[in-house]
Amino acid sequence: MALTQLASPAKPAAPAAPAAPGALTFTLDPSVDPALHEGILDLWTDVSNAGGAVGFVAPVVRDDIRPQLIKQLTAVADGGSRLVVGRDADGRVLATAFLTLNTHRLMTHWLWVYTVMVHPDLQGRGAGRALMAAVADAARTIEGIEAVRLSCRGGLGLERFYESCGYTEVGRVPKAIRVAENDDRDDIHMLLPLD
Repeated sequence: MALTQLASPAKPAAPAAPAAPGALTFTLDPSVDPALHEGILDLWTDVSNAGGAVGFVAPVVRDDIRPQLIKQLTAVADGGSRLVVGRDADGRVLATAFLTLNTHRLMTHWLWVYTVMVHPDLQGRGAGRALMAAVADAARTIEGIEAVRLSCRGGLGLERFYESCGYTEVGRVPKAIRVAENDDRDDIHMLLPLD
């Protein structure tokens, strides 16, 4: 999975060279229209139902996820978050991440990344690495940002994936995430300095 480009809608991107089958094109802060809203909703539902650690536990339907998506898109509209979207050649939304700015005056030099998702059909094919590279590239365009921080659910090996993308584990809260009765997982904090 190759990162073909990172574009902002305010400055149209040059056409990318023909991409390999399955390649994604990443956009920072795309215009949020009904098609994008529905595309993210479909992606989030598919990722959740495939066991993805993105705030829900399977089985879920679109209406379970919709209120959280509206909340996150409202933060984008209000300027507190930024959105990275990965689409295939047909325009389908197959990857997303929300970059959330810190409002605490002593922590405005780093941001959080939430709801990192790649469609299950693309997992293990480089799309996740391409998304995380696009996230880092996007963060570098935000004035004053020196690092990216995220948290992930333990028990799935996600920390190894993020380490392979340059992140370092900086903390762990044991049993902080309850996915089911008698199934508590660690909340693992990861950091990527933007050198």
